[in-house]
Amino acid sequence: MHVTPAVVAEEYEWVRSRGDRTVPLINEVREDLADLFETTVDPVSDQQYTEAVEAVFADGDLAVNVAALVRLLRNLDVDGDYPGFVVDELLGRELAGMLAGTQPLRLLGEATFHYADVHIHDGAGAGTDDLDAALAAGFQTRLPGWNWTEGPSPFSVSE
Repeated sequence: MHVTPAVVAEEYEWVRSRGDRTVPLINEVREDLADLFETTVDPVSDQQYTEAVEAVFADGDLAVNVAALVRLLRNLDVDGDYPGFVVDELLGRELAGMLAGTQPLRLLGEATFHYADVHIHDGAGAGTDDLDAALAAGFQTRLPGWNWTEGPSPFSVSE
């Protein structure tokens, strides 16, 4: 695979156009996690998703890596799937973490990927459902709406 600025632009357009699939997945994951953690989480709008995609791809260093992972997952399939299980999980988890942001959001994005992945199946290829899970997990973690992320941390030390 040869990644060029044109490839990054193509993957940006693909991820951006995937909002009709990704936003409902984000909101399903948020509803499930809200129930599990007995909290409320704001749903994500199409506009919020689009703005988050634009922010990720505006950072060229991040964009090239995200584009490469997206392209790999879009084209990944393995005969019998199981032998490729580790590869698609590894790529999906890494993509979710990149999209989520810096720590601790990165780790939460990676963990959420595994939750989302067991709930998303499209049968199109080994990497496709992992790509959908990664987009949903990474962007849902990156976007506001969780009450614990609103306001200053109670653990901040100030003088």
